[in-house]
Amino acid sequence: MTAMGGTQGRPVIGLTTYREQAAWSVWNMSADLLPAVYTRSVEAAGGVVVLLPSQNDGMAEVVSRLDGLIITGGADVDPERYGQMPHPMTKVRRDRDAWEFGLLDAAERIGLPTLGICRGMQVMAVRAGGSLEQHLPDVVGHEEHAPGGNAFGWTSIATREGSRVRTFVGDRVQVSCHHRQSVVSHPGFEATARAADGTIEAIEDPERPFWLGVQWHPESGDDYGLFLGLIEAASGLHARA
Repeated sequence: MTAMGGTQGRPVIGLTTYREQAAWSVWNMSADLLPAVYTRSVEAAGGVVVLLPSQNDGMAEVVSRLDGLIITGGADVDPERYGQMPHPMTKVRRDRDAWEFGLLDAAERIGLPTLGICRGMQVMAVRAGGSLEQHLPDVVGHEEHAPGGNAFGWTSIATREGSRVRTFVGDRVQVSCHHRQSVVSHPGFEATARAADGTIEAIEDPERPFWLGVQWHPESGDDYGLFLGLIEAASGLHARA
């Protein structure tokens, strides 16, 4: 697959951001930020990046100016949104939940190509009425999906025949991951990739051209298949604008 540009330039892809206490130069304060590997991956695939920090409103206005959307990794989705009490290790960011759920509402209305990464896949599932396992090691009996600290785990996944995700990454692949939670139910989506322990690794809506979430971190490697797929879908929308 090759990156495709719209007839009026490269497609613009919005990426949601973290809000963290951060230190740089002489400063140490709350900042809106995103690991550069995300933006580099989109750039390598042929897109132009716009960062989308959490705001109280304006989701529809933001989305109307984009050709594609990525809901990135980060803190846990508030379990109240799927009817559970929080696990002791669950750490939520309600402001980010509200922002990203609103972005997805707006993106769905206009058919905007959308990719969810790690937390982003979980946001897509919960917004659709699904639920999460809050502490995956309790279910699978190991911590390979999140070894601890800032280390990524590695897991082998198998994609489903005929799925979009297989088109982008192949039938079997080693992926890097960092998550304690996982998708359990996902109304309106099909589970199209799983790890050997049964963990759902990808979901996609078969009725939409590109409405896809993956549990792993494709931006941490050098395989840009998913980003190229998003750029291709976004380029089609961009060319029609």
